[in-house]
Order: sequence, then C-alpha cells, then structure tokens
Amino acid sequence: MSAHRTGGKRPGLYPLRLTVTAKVLVFGGHAIARRLGKTGLPDRSIAETWECSDVEGSGSVVADGPLAGVPLRQLVLDQPEALMGAGWSGRHFPVLTKFIDAAGALPVHLHADDEAAQRLEGQPNGKTEAWHILDAAPGATALCGVKDGVRADQLRAALEAQDFDAVLRRLPVRAGETLYVPGGTLHSFGPDTLVYEIEQTSDIQQHAMRWNMEDGSPVGDAEFSSNLDMLMQQVDLDARPDFTPGLRVAVGDGVERVFLCAGPYFALERWRAGTAEPLRHSFATAQILSNVGAPVRVRAGDWSGELDRAETVLLPAVCGEVEITGPADVLFGHLPDLDRDVRRPLVEAGYPLQAIAALGAGARGVETRESRT
Repeated sequence: MSAHRTGGKRPGLYPLRLTVTAKVLVFGGHAIARRLGKTGLPDRSIAETWECSDVEGSGSVVADGPLAGVPLRQLVLDQPEALMGAGWSGRHFPVLTKFIDAAGALPVHLHADDEAAQRLEGQPNGKTEAWHILDAAPGATALCGVKDGVRADQLRAALEAQDFDAVLRRLPVRAGETLYVPGGTLHSFGPDTLVYEIEQTSDIQQHAMRWNMEDGSPVGDAEFSSNLDMLMQQVDLDARPDFTPGLRVAVGDGVERVFLCAGPYFALERWRAGTAEPLRHSFATAQILSNVGAPVRVRAGDWSGELDRAETVLLPAVCGEVEITGPADVLFGHLPDLDRDVRRPLVEAGYPLQAIAALGAGARGVETRESRT
C-alpha cells in the first residue's frame, strides 16, 4: 500500500470490492441480514451498513485484488479521472451509499445544504440525499418537509413539544418508490422500513430529538436547546418533496432500466433482467453497483466475479461497461452528467421534461436551461 501513496507505479483500476462499516444505532434491527441476505454482519441490531463511503473516520478501503488495503480516498487523489471520469477532480469520493434498517423510527433531523454547511458547520458540503424503499410494512409512513404555511416560530414550538405531526408532512411509504430529499429538509422514516440511501459524502446532521440515536440516552435541556438553535438556522421551510415511482425504459429483451432519482449530486437507477439476454450498461462515470436480488455474475473487461445478496462493488469510470447475467435486480448509483446520463436517454424514451424534473431538484436546472434555448 505504501508504494501507491508515495508515487510508485500504481496498479490499474478494476471493479473494487470495498470494506463495509456497520452502524449500531437504537433504531436498527436484523433486516439487512435476514431480509436482504447480507452476510458478514455482527449478530446485533444493525441500523446501517455504509457500502461505499469516503466520510472521514468511516471510509471504505479496497478489500481485494492488487489495490487491497488502499483507502478509497487515496484512489480519488491518485487516479481521479480513471475513477470518476474525464475532467473530474476532487479531494474525496463524492457519493455515499447505505442500506438502512429502520426497525424503529429514525430521529427527526435534517442535514445542512451546501451553503449552510460551509457557513455554519465549517464543512465543504452539506448533504442532500434520496431514499429508495426496498421494503416497508403496510401502513408505513415517513415525515418529510414542513407543512405549507407553518412559520418558523410555530415549528420551533412544536419541535420543543416533540409534536412533530403538528408541523411536518407525513407521507405514505411504498416499496419501489424513491424520495429525493434536499439539504435543509426535516425528515424521518420508520418503523418497519428498509431503505437504500444515496447521498452526498457527509455525516453532517442536526437532530430535534430528546434522545441520542447511538444509545437512546436522554439529551439534556441545554444541549437540546442548542441543537434546535442550529437546526432552525438550517431548516428549509419550503422543501416539500414527494415520492416518485421512477421512470422506466426498456433496454433489451426482458431488461428494464428505472431512473429512480437524479440531481447534481447523484443519480440512482434500478435495473432488472431476466434470462433472455444479459444486462449490459455502458457508463462514463464511476458506478456504485449494489445487488438487491439473487446472486449475480458480473463481468467488466477482463474482470469477472459473483456479487452476492446485498453486496456492493465500485466500478471505476475506466471500466466503461459492465455485463450482468440474469436474473438480476441491481442498483447503480453515480455522479451524473445530468444531460448526458439522465435527460438524453429519458427524452429519447419519450418522457417530457416535467417528468424528468420530478426525479430531483437538480433536474429542474436542466429543464430551465433547455427551455431557454
């Protein structure tokens, strides 16, 4: 590993299996192992597994092959374009993905947007995220966004009283749907909800709860008041996102591509294939490939391997193409060129710009630019 850090000859990039960080939090359960089938987890209530992470202190490391032991952060610095795509540069991998088991309800909280993160938290970026619902109990709901007409003082009073339904929107949750959650949006989901989450690389957050999510211990009055002070400086009173079923495109005999969400920070797609022909996907930016179905055989160039249930592999941009033998049910998360990777294939499939815009806040910028030309 030291040779890679000190300028020695670096091995070329290949599909990268990464180490996974398991988070033990009070709202977790056993669904990631027992329902998704993920192996290698401790026999404890696991709330989250961080599948691809460059968050400080919880960063992924390459788990196998010639680059085994090299942190993802180091690959970003050493081989930015081979990893992320032509013309890209940055100091960290920009996308974070997780499986989340909300066996219990998550705390009501928000993540700062970029501006607030830089101004108030001393962080380089905030955290916009999206939830793709893998499974949910009948009647499951999520809180997301402040009700229309609620003033800041009303919100603060309700949060102090822990009366969340008085001021927050409660939405029905259904498996297969996706919610794009801009930074600054108050939210929570669970119980009995299993989610794949994609987001900006950040662990920044402000809570509105009187308990700590790490161990359930009480939050004292002074700390609680300070938390609400910071939260109220960061909350977006106008953010009211809604779930979407995504936009489907047939790309082969029994092969379906569903655009789940898309914005300037990430896009997420779900691909399914039968056995008539393999799933083939060409790409120009790094792809976080997570398997949410039965084990599959993955091939990229000279590399071939099996991706088990709930496993993830990072496909560097230099790979360019992947083939997956069906039956397959997989997710691709990536940092998109919105026009090339999202708008163009959806317009060619016949979708109007309004429908594309509903996939995420960033896609609306594409609509605006195009409407002016």
